[in-house]
Amino acid sequence: MMAARLKVTQVKSKVSEKQNQRDTLRSLGLKRINDSVVRPDDAQTRGYIKTVAHLVKVEEID
Repeated sequence: MMAARLKVTQVKSKVSEKQNQRDTLRSLGLKRINDSVVRPDDAQTRGYIKTVAHLVKVEEID
């Protein structure tokens, strides 16, 4: 059985955001609007997503 994964897509610009939110987007692997990454659904990824929830769209994938 595979672990759950999350597809994270940046939907808003990071330009006017705080530095820690910019750093979090970079840690997730997002560089520009409409970039998507697939990450494991673990506590670290959930924490990243919580920090930048207003900038990203999250989908669960199988």
